[in-house]
Amino acid sequence: MALSKFKPASFDLADNYAFTGTTSGLTDTNQLVLIKTLTASSSANLTFVNGASDVVLDATYKTYLFKFINLHPSANDTTFRMAGRDGGTDYDATITSTFFQAYHQENDGGAALSYISGSDLAQSAGPQHIMRNINNTSNDMSGSGEMFLFNPSSTTFVKHFQGQTNYDHVGGSTGNGFFSGYFNVTAAIDGVQFTPSSGNIASGTIKLYGVL
Repeated sequence: MALSKFKPASFDLADNYAFTGTTSGLTDTNQLVLIKTLTASSSANLTFVNGASDVVLDATYKTYLFKFINLHPSANDTTFRMAGRDGGTDYDATITSTFFQAYHQENDGGAALSYISGSDLAQSAGPQHIMRNINNTSNDMSGSGEMFLFNPSSTTFVKHFQGQTNYDHVGGSTGNGFFSGYFNVTAAIDGVQFTPSSGNIASGTIKLYGVL
């Protein structure tokens, strides 16, 4: 059996080991292409709009990936949320979704896995929870994770999303959130916005990738 070798230049070791060049014997399947990086600084929201500020969120890719890196809220007990727009200017595209969460306290005083009915949506124009009740009693607390958005440019099918996050949860615990659902519209989703439930996003980064 022949040994396949990859050129060092084909790897971006600083960005999650994503393939960045052409490699012999490999296809482009599952290659991540960095589209846009937004960094918060006391920001009311972080918003990605197709065609604005070099953002691509159209038929160029069938799958898009958002990565959340150390999102730190200005207010305590804050929930980070996601919403989409479907051709207008408002981020109110109808969502139906689910949310469940695992947590474990730092003092080992409690742990559980639960469905969170207050963080799901049923044909709602409201935003989807992606991180719940983030603790902000010290400056080192934040939340990170990722979310996939599938075929947002489709005008035939609903637009599915799914994500997983981990965050400093109130009460001194780690919270592991799992959310999924769909934008129940046939119009294309051409913008995605991330907001805190109170205060602002003091710091943190969201990266948008296209998945080949």
